[in-house]
Amino acid sequence: MMEASPHDDHLPLDSLPTAGRKLRNLDLVETTDVLREQTFAALDERLRSELGQFGTPAPVAKLMASMFLPMDGVVRLLDAGAGVGSLTAAFVAEVCGRAKRPRRIEITAVEADNHLIEALTSTLQRCAAFGAARDVEVEWEIVNEDFIEFGVRSEADLFGQRAQRFTCAIQNPPYRKIRTSSRHRKRLRSMGIEVSNLYAGFVALTLRMLGSGGQLVAITPRSFCNGPYFDSFRTDFLGRMSLRAIHLFDSRSEAFGGDAVLQENIITHAIAGREPPATVAITTSSGEPGAPTTIMEVGYDLVVPPEAAHPAIHVISDGISMGVADRMQAFTSSLHRLGLQASTGRVVDFRAKEHLRADVEAGDAPLIYPMHLRDGGVRWPVDGARKPNGIANSAETASLLVPPGTYVLTKRFSSKEQRRRVEAFVYDSTNVAPGPVGFENHVNYIHEAGEGLESPVALGLFVYLNSTLLDMYFRLFSGHTQVNATDLRNLPFPDVEALRRVGARVTSLAITQDEIDELFDEELVSVAKRKTADPVASMKRVQEAQAALKALGLPSRQTNVRSALVLLSLLDLKRADPWSAAGNPMRGITELMDWFAEHYGKRYKPNTRETVRRQTVHQFLEAGLLVQNPDDPGRAVNSKDNVYQVVPEALAALRTFGPAGWDEALATYKEAMPALREVYAQKREMKRIPVKLANGTELSLSPGGQNVLVEQIIEHFVPRFAPGARVVYIGDTEDKWAYLDEGAIGELGLSFDTHGKFPDVVVEYTERNWLLLIEAVTSHGPVDAKRHKELRDLFGGSSAGLVFVTTFLTRRDLAKYLNDISWETEVWVAEAPGHMIHFDGKRFLGPYESAGEETD
Repeated sequence: MMEASPHDDHLPLDSLPTAGRKLRNLDLVETTDVLREQTFAALDERLRSELGQFGTPAPVAKLMASMFLPMDGVVRLLDAGAGVGSLTAAFVAEVCGRAKRPRRIEITAVEADNHLIEALTSTLQRCAAFGAARDVEVEWEIVNEDFIEFGVRSEADLFGQRAQRFTCAIQNPPYRKIRTSSRHRKRLRSMGIEVSNLYAGFVALTLRMLGSGGQLVAITPRSFCNGPYFDSFRTDFLGRMSLRAIHLFDSRSEAFGGDAVLQENIITHAIAGREPPATVAITTSSGEPGAPTTIMEVGYDLVVPPEAAHPAIHVISDGISMGVADRMQAFTSSLHRLGLQASTGRVVDFRAKEHLRADVEAGDAPLIYPMHLRDGGVRWPVDGARKPNGIANSAETASLLVPPGTYVLTKRFSSKEQRRRVEAFVYDSTNVAPGPVGFENHVNYIHEAGEGLESPVALGLFVYLNSTLLDMYFRLFSGHTQVNATDLRNLPFPDVEALRRVGARVTSLAITQDEIDELFDEELVSVAKRKTADPVASMKRVQEAQAALKALGLPSRQTNVRSALVLLSLLDLKRADPWSAAGNPMRGITELMDWFAEHYGKRYKPNTRETVRRQTVHQFLEAGLLVQNPDDPGRAVNSKDNVYQVVPEALAALRTFGPAGWDEALATYKEAMPALREVYAQKREMKRIPVKLANGTELSLSPGGQNVLVEQIIEHFVPRFAPGARVVYIGDTEDKWAYLDEGAIGELGLSFDTHGKFPDVVVEYTERNWLLLIEAVTSHGPVDAKRHKELRDLFGGSSAGLVFVTTFLTRRDLAKYLNDISWETEVWVAEAPGHMIHFDGKRFLGPYESAGEETD
């Protein structure tokens, strides 16, 4: 293995378009992410597509690395399809940053693309330096080879040598179909691996290279979770590994914004050769930085049903999904047990081209395409259509046709925008055309031994397959838009008597979704378990709230599920409540999130509170939909007691949501909304704190909290103790960059990561060439030893000497933090503005050359 010098701790930044000091202040993962973006931008898009290359953005890489369980001793890491090393960098940063860390990490990075090797080398050098700085030895090697070839050869070399296998693997494998006759397919087949996509081949081969207890974290399309194409792969995966965690991205675009990723993706964490755990942790997020993450502990048997004829993975991500899985367990029959079959339409049009008819003549049979499936039934023929309407009824086509009768049809393919994945239709020859019929290959049909179905059973299947509950269930384990005949065979079904009972109540195929769900609920859910709340009602209420937000004019990012839940919480509107019963409680962020979990089963991680505030509540405030702290408008914006409430005008409109009265109330509200926003903005502005700087700049800080003290610092501390000084930076709890003098930053030689934790006020005392770093403490945050070091590191490039000052409003506030304040710092109390307290050191109000300078 190669080992980098611990002194070689920077990328060759001069070779990058954005070279400069700023990149050196980014962490290991962020720097690698910059390298990834710039390296991939220079690659040929066509070649990337052929290779199935998709880079891993930093937030996703960090998330993947965080999923590994603690490890010590020697870690042997495999990164197959390593790219520029994004995942390895995230792994090293995560593992070396933990309290319990390994003694050594041995990295094997396999990458076939010669264009990426230089960047990968640079990343691994940085990884070695990063580890060395944290007393972790990092050794690495790059295998510039196709991973399938490397893996097959390595398995042959390692046969019987379990001790040499990898302890961890992290990967974002390439996504590309592989032909049956291709070299990759043959090489994988030699290892007993039968897959149709390269990503599955990468994962399956990696499983064989892990030792017992080895951990795998991989990001792949969700489509492998079910369906016939990945049946053997799932059997192999679940036979070798025990699932521990799954992360689902609820947005394709946010997590991989730089790449045209069309598949739903999941991250799986699994351990080799261990007994399955009692539960699987399932989390969801959009994948964008700081996005809220939901979490759900789900029983292993619900995620991987043990009795399934074909193994599947059900991604149950929240209480609503749990309710779906719970209720569907009551349906214990199947098409096979019902004596029914699901088949794919027999007519492949290009193979039967000479028998097809655009215009049907006497004696021809109907040919049913997806275009003919409308309004629950079949509309045939379709005049002027691009597809033919008929097929010759002859001895040559007899094998392509089925007898007349009643059949239940589904489309094999659905669009991503389609409201339901499974859509069922009824074909009844008495209503279309007598005689046999042909079903085209993009249509599935349910039949009884090749014949038509009993009409009540067909209508019962029509209701069941079109129900919202069934659609929600299908989405739990399907990550693609196909509905294959095998998918239908694997679904649970009610018994035949229940289907007949439902079918007997259907008088027309022109039935609404609400009517279908009501009939389903009355006749079928009555036999289902009711341990959980009604998931269909919950989902529909959330969708209604999303529709209301859209109608109110909120942008798309504030019409998502999270935003809908915020609105419902602030209306105290539960799934069964009418909109007219909407309440008007005042709730803080934590209360909102607790309410989501209790009433809609959506449990967000506690550390996502700030994201809920910034990405939903803040925008609701700006739109004039909410008011903040109506009980105490002067409350600090960062107070733990902050609360929010829907404004009365919006509440009145929302109480009319529904088919009657909503449009008129909405129009009235939207007409008044600009004026209302101005009124509420003026009320907020009246509570703001005006601050005027020495250079004449006037600022308006958010009310309460530390900003009361910031005002005192600017008006009293600076003139007294740093006369003539210029303010460089002021932070606001509402706006981090309330004021920034970029010119002064440049003159001081400063450049830093803008995500750094800045002090509240930065002042340049030009007469003494000092830079005063001032913390305004009202509830937390004095300059203690840890903060002292953070600020030294953040402002280490300053040409001016650093002076650390902690400020308080009162001496009572100071008393709370006396034991925390670092030596060699200053303290100022606003209620005694003419005095300064010096904490040790050999000089009063001045910089020290280093943190270790001795005092007199």
